[in-house]
Amino acid sequence: MRYLNLGILAHVDAGKTSLTERLLHAAGVIDEIGSVDRGTTRTDSLELERRRGITIKAAVTAFRVGDVAVNLIDTPGHPDFIAEVERTLGVLDGVVLVVSAVEGVQAQTRVLMRAVRRLGLPTVLFVNKIDRSGADPQRVLAEISAKLTPAAFPLGTVSGAGTREARFLSEVTELRRLGLWRQVAAESRQGLAYPVFFGSAITGAGVSSLLAGLGSLLPRSGSDGAAKASGRVFKVERGAAGERIAYVRMFAGSLRTRDRLPAGRVTGISVLSAAEGAPVATDVVTAGQIGIVRGLTKVRIGDRLGARSAADSATTAHFAPPTLETVVEPCDPADRGAMYAALTQLAEQDPLIGLRYDKARAETLVSLYGEVQKEVIQSTLAEEYGVAVSFRETTPICVERVVGTGEALDVLKVGDNPFLATIGLRVSPAPLGAGVSIGLEIELGSLPPAFLTAIEDTVRATLGAGLHGWEVPDASVVITRTGYCPRQSHSHATFDKSMSSTAGDFRALTPLVLMTALARAGTQVCEPMHRFRLEVPGELLGSLLPALATFRAVPGSTMVHDGTAILEGTVPAARVHALGQHIPGLTGGEGVLESAFDHFAPVSGAVVPERARWDANPLDRKEYLMRVQRGV
Repeated sequence: MRYLNLGILAHVDAGKTSLTERLLHAAGVIDEIGSVDRGTTRTDSLELERRRGITIKAAVTAFRVGDVAVNLIDTPGHPDFIAEVERTLGVLDGVVLVVSAVEGVQAQTRVLMRAVRRLGLPTVLFVNKIDRSGADPQRVLAEISAKLTPAAFPLGTVSGAGTREARFLSEVTELRRLGLWRQVAAESRQGLAYPVFFGSAITGAGVSSLLAGLGSLLPRSGSDGAAKASGRVFKVERGAAGERIAYVRMFAGSLRTRDRLPAGRVTGISVLSAAEGAPVATDVVTAGQIGIVRGLTKVRIGDRLGARSAADSATTAHFAPPTLETVVEPCDPADRGAMYAALTQLAEQDPLIGLRYDKARAETLVSLYGEVQKEVIQSTLAEEYGVAVSFRETTPICVERVVGTGEALDVLKVGDNPFLATIGLRVSPAPLGAGVSIGLEIELGSLPPAFLTAIEDTVRATLGAGLHGWEVPDASVVITRTGYCPRQSHSHATFDKSMSSTAGDFRALTPLVLMTALARAGTQVCEPMHRFRLEVPGELLGSLLPALATFRAVPGSTMVHDGTAILEGTVPAARVHALGQHIPGLTGGEGVLESAFDHFAPVSGAVVPERARWDANPLDRKEYLMRVQRGV
């Protein structure tokens, strides 16, 4: 059996969940097509998903196309849940990217396409809603070529666009007659070309052509069960008894019940049945399949099970991390412990929730992509854990950029250094996105490896909070000098810690030296910025520009076409939600706003936002030494 692990991606409301239902129906898995509006779709199983009519959690189902078993993963379209999409991309063989024939290429569509192209994931595009009023397939095809990829090409034309009689006229037969289909399919499977289908998930037009093309236009996985086991966890759920249930994509080999792994012992396995589209119990999951695994008590999203295989080559961090955070509080103070325990479980399922506890203020903070995520967390805590919570105002998560070069040195047994260690560090700027690099100006072998590792690990941990409390994501740190006391003992050969250096000395001293060097280098606080696209009636543009300024939105390009003005620019992430709330009133309900994270920009104004530190503050040497020594 050959397998295709397929992701359905789209901007919110482009119709990907409806397309999933139509594919399942066309493949014979379901007899009746579910409705997003009525909350009867197979993949939207959460109560909140049914109420809001959006996908929040990635859901997996299956069907068969010829001799290919397709594991289909329906992902969220709303940008607040991009973390679900990120985890999914690394386990896919191919993608169907859904674009609306009415709205065209939208902000999230571009974000998703950049991600799949960066990963080299073979992708087929489906232009949906050709039956809707305002559908313009040719305009959308031009947008796809201009905004997504010039390598897109249509596999048909549309007749009767914008009516219920809209139909897709396939050109596949003609390509086969000309002997070009094999070349088209080969380039598509390699991610060099992007076939475009047209259709309607509601009427079913064009869906059979898309279904028929999946098996040849996208690559299929093998099922070599004899290789060394290799898999990756992309989703974790909680069972009725609170146990962890892991969704694992197997890249090579096999995983069996009773296998012992670092995350626990496998007690049960289910795989998706292509005939029923639902899980069925089995004793083994092999390469190419998705297994639903029980018994892994320590499993977390992103864990690799077994060795990393050549097929599992995808990297992580396809999208920007959350740029907002908020304090969450229980409505009943007695529920504080239960709330924190519940949030800890949610963070295990979604690592990008970024749970953080501020000891000084006794506050619990969570990171967010947007305001809708608040409602999801609030509903989940109330419905699944019985804990009612409220949120404070959302604030942006800033970063700090190093602006100069600074050095610092603490020498063993000199001054007020109480640690048996000498450390010298130099900090300087690094290119955006380079991360934290650590170089050496000391002679290799001059410091025991355990001490060097302690310095490097502590440098990375300490840069999680810079001079103003924000993460320093990019920096070049050089170790310029080290020293230590070799192992000492009394005459009876007993080890004496008070005379001998340990890794703990280097871990305790590093933050002091690093933050002194960072203070001398200086940092600049930068806030997250979104790129926005605003469509409004052309006659409103003049009156709208002054209003945008009150939200610190900076217009960029403006284009007017057929009486509609399209304005693009940047706006601080902290102001996106408020701007979105005001757009209907400013435009008489006719404005359409889209936005997505774009970059970090220096904070303007005299007030620099600060973030409270949750640990001992190495910028206050006296307080830090007192707390660390008392802790020791």
